[in-house]
Amino acid sequence: MTARPDPDWASEPATSRPAEGRLYRPDGTAKDLVWQVPEEVPVAIMHNSVSTAVMMATPADLEDFAVGFSLSEGFVTDPAAIRNVVALTVENGFCVDIAVDEAALKPRSVRALEGRTGCGLCGVEDIADVVKPVAPIGKAFALAPAAVQKAFAELPARQPMNKINHSVHAAAWVTPEGEIKLVREDIGRHNALDKLLGAVTREGLDRSSGFVAMTSRCSFELVQKCAHLGIAHLVTISAPTGLALHLARGAGMTLASRSPDGIVCFH
Repeated sequence: MTARPDPDWASEPATSRPAEGRLYRPDGTAKDLVWQVPEEVPVAIMHNSVSTAVMMATPADLEDFAVGFSLSEGFVTDPAAIRNVVALTVENGFCVDIAVDEAALKPRSVRALEGRTGCGLCGVEDIADVVKPVAPIGKAFALAPAAVQKAFAELPARQPMNKINHSVHAAAWVTPEGEIKLVREDIGRHNALDKLLGAVTREGLDRSSGFVAMTSRCSFELVQKCAHLGIAHLVTISAPTGLALHLARGAGMTLASRSPDGIVCFH
């Protein structure tokens, strides 16, 4: 896959639509307003023109989304096996077809998988497969609290969708020094992460040379997705769940979150 520039958000399909409402103020006054609400549409993810999953997502960065989802959920085992990615508008939504070497494809069931917006359990057909084993990850650098603080301070200015609809999550790829290199947004936190992981992969970035920062809570599925791609550090606005922390410890990952008093790094 060849590297490409960060996409122009304004050139993507419509990600919001206007909705009329009425604002009621605490002082008893009111006024009419127009609020932008985020779109969510069906996105069919296909491998070699065979449907693998149908997800609900915000219609932006769909090529990144399909690649990240395919890798983080284990449908594609080798990023180098991806030959081409094409997103198309279809009736009622979008389709993203990934051309990939068959040897790198996970065996598929006869039915396509369906996921709600930001579903964290997509691709799971048996309850025993919910918590997936993660391999230990080597750390190329230690996570610096100052870098986390810097990333969180910069992130709001890098969220064009959220500026107008105030209701989408962001996932950012950040250098060890706290400089944000890539940001992806979606109404679902899992989707935002998959879009980011796809962008990191398609740009050919070293996944050991940065960390992920997200505007969401840290659930175990986010840990699994990062661990599956060898990312050693995940920071989120809210604290991790117990299972997320357990999985991260098993993989040797660092989790961090923001608190009123500063940055908490979990070991």
